[in-house]
Amino acid sequence: MFLIGTIVDVVAILLGTAIGYFLPRIPDRMRETVTVGVALCVIAIGLSMALSDMNDIVLIIFSVVMGAVTGELLKIEARFERLAHRLEERFRRLYRGPIAQGFISATLLFCVGSMSIVGAVQDGLQGDHKTLFAKSVLDGFSAVVLTSTLGPGVGLAAIPVLVYQGLIALISNLFGSFLDTPLVIEPITAAGGLLIVAIGIQLAGLRRISVPNLLPAIVIAPMVKVVIHAISHM
Repeated sequence: MFLIGTIVDVVAILLGTAIGYFLPRIPDRMRETVTVGVALCVIAIGLSMALSDMNDIVLIIFSVVMGAVTGELLKIEARFERLAHRLEERFRRLYRGPIAQGFISATLLFCVGSMSIVGAVQDGLQGDHKTLFAKSVLDGFSAVVLTSTLGPGVGLAAIPVLVYQGLIALISNLFGSFLDTPLVIEPITAAGGLLIVAIGIQLAGLRRISVPNLLPAIVIAPMVKVVIHAISHM
């Protein structure tokens, strides 16, 4: 079954959220230190991804700029926040604390990355679950730490992860190996890495960045590269 990897990832996120929620109260000073530590790790992961495709640096810059313009015009962040706050109201009876921040931060962290796309493509094409199983371990541990600092809203990120990775796996299963090529994976990895760096900067409290409004860059980057490749081979 080609959705096994995604299902395991979703279970890992929910399990990590439960563990993080029921952990003993963490002192505020320790929580701040842990959060900064996690932020540094997120930044390191993002940088390693962003620097993996330096041959396309001009393309990535163009994609991020155009992605930012597109995201601002579409008001993606505002839509994201409305959804998050709607979920927050729905779960108000179960939990009185903030839910939106945990949901938004966790969704971006779990979905924006090459492992999500590559793993889902492998899942759909070959029934190979290893990449998503490895991602499940990382997401589970991240969910524990994020929940202890941002609350149980982190667990709600399992919903977009299921939809996002599940759709990629389904499309790959139906339409072949188009997504599983360097032309698509490399620019997505680099652009996604920059967005993960932005998430880390936010987690560290250094600066607020409208990361959702940068999301179109992940779509624009591979599209531009495919068009350039097609033109150069005409």
